[in-house]
This record gives sequence, C-alpha cells and structure tokens, in this order.
Amino acid sequence: MRLLNRPLGRLSRYRRGPLAGLLVVLLGLLLTGGLYAAFSPASASEDNSAAQIKQGHQLFLVGCSFCHGNNGQGVKTLDGNQLGPALVGVGAAAVDFQVGTGRMPAVKPGPQVPQKEQAYTPDEIAALAAYVASLGPGPAIPTASDYSIDHMTDEQRQEAIVRGGAIFRTNCSACHNFEGSGGAMPNGGFAPKIRGVEPKYIFEAMLTGPQAMDNFSNGNLSVEEKQDIIAYLQSLQDNPDYGGFGLGGIGPVSEGVFAWLLGIGSLVGVATWIAAHTARSSKQKAES
Repeated sequence: MRLLNRPLGRLSRYRRGPLAGLLVVLLGLLLTGGLYAAFSPASASEDNSAAQIKQGHQLFLVGCSFCHGNNGQGVKTLDGNQLGPALVGVGAAAVDFQVGTGRMPAVKPGPQVPQKEQAYTPDEIAALAAYVASLGPGPAIPTASDYSIDHMTDEQRQEAIVRGGAIFRTNCSACHNFEGSGGAMPNGGFAPKIRGVEPKYIFEAMLTGPQAMDNFSNGNLSVEEKQDIIAYLQSLQDNPDYGGFGLGGIGPVSEGVFAWLLGIGSLVGVATWIAAHTARSSKQKAES
C-alpha cells in the first residue's frame, strides 16, 4: 500500500506547487480565448450591421425622407400625385443603383431623373442601402461574380456577345436603341444611354427596373443572360463605327433626315446649278 500511495503523494505535491496554478491559469485563458473566437465574430457582425443601419437611417432622414417619408412609406402631394414612391421591398440593389449613379437624391420630382455626380461616399451609400434593405426583403447588391465577364475566355465572350445581342434587341432596343444609345419616351421620359456604363449598374438596372424601365428579375432573365447583355454592350463600346459617321446611333430616322437634307438636297442643288448654267450659256449664244 505504501508503494501505491507514493505516486499519488508525489502528484499531490505537484498540484500544490506554483507551476500547477500557472498551468491552470493558462488553460483557462486558452479556453476563454477559444470560446470568444468561436462566438464573437457573429456578435460583432450583428453590431456592425445595426450600426450601419442606424447610420443609414440618419442619412435617410436628412436626404431622402422629404420625398419618401420618414420610414420609407412614400409621400403623396395634396392633389394625390406621388411625390416619392414607397421604398419597402425595393432592396439594397435599388439604392445602390439610384444613389451610386447620382440619380438620388433628386433635385426635383419629374418623369425622368437624370444621372449626376454622387452626393454620398461609398460607405454612406452602403449604409443607406442597408437601412432600406431592413424595411423589407428585396434584391441584394450583386457581387462581382454576378455581373463580371472577366472569367470568360475569348471564345466564351464571343458566344456571349451573340446571345446578348439577340436578348438586347428583343427586350431592350425599343427604348435604348439597338446599340444602347438611348432615346425619347412618352410623357417627358427618356431611355438613357447605356454604352460605357459600369457593368454593376447595368446589372442592377435590369434587376430593379428603375423609373420607367421594366423589371427583369433573375427569374425573367437569368444571371447568365444578364452577363450576355453586358458582354454585348461592352462589345459595342469597344468596336468603332466601321460605317463612318454614326450620327449617335439614333437609328433610321436621323439617317433618313441626313440623307434627305445633305444627300438629296445636295443633288437638287447641283441639278439647279447645272440648269441655271445651261440656261445662261444658251442665252449668251443667242445674243451673240
């Protein structure tokens, strides 16, 4: 029994030693640090999200609530016209597009809000988007993997351009022109030029349907089809006008006016000059 008790007694002496307390403290710190690392990121993320939403609400009250209401419910004028639409359910993507392109905050209500310089920083735009997204579920801001076509090979890009051209001419050319140069619309609106626009904003415009534009959700046009349209528009931007002066790509009306005024008009002028010169020459011969 004494032999068996000797190891236990030795362990008991070690537990009472100064190193044992240090080891216990170190083990406690390691355990506490591990638990903190496991659970604190989610809490920090929630805190950051709440702070971002709070910042966005403050920015919204200052720059957006006059037209859209203090809680994004929309505002109507005394005669019943809509001053600013409700923003519940429009999603963060709509805010990122409208504010990112400078269309919002608008200078004044109108049938079409033109693009202008940004009024907010990227962090403030993200905060506004987070706040509006908190009002109701809607399209999120797309990531680069959604709208970027940089991953495509040359062959894949050429195929995407062909597909995108067919989709664009079917769904978009009636308003934006066959080469994205834009055009006039009824009731004072207009379809803006979309050549040279950042791919993210093209994707967001299709996703959210701003102002007079139709909404093309991912259920109507898939992410891949939206990438095809972006590839087609970029190809128009990269290619020169092989036919010469493109007249802004407005279409056959401007080309017809150009042909009548300068083409046929020049021919009529030349014919008139020839006829007048011939008559003058004939008169001079008759007098001589």
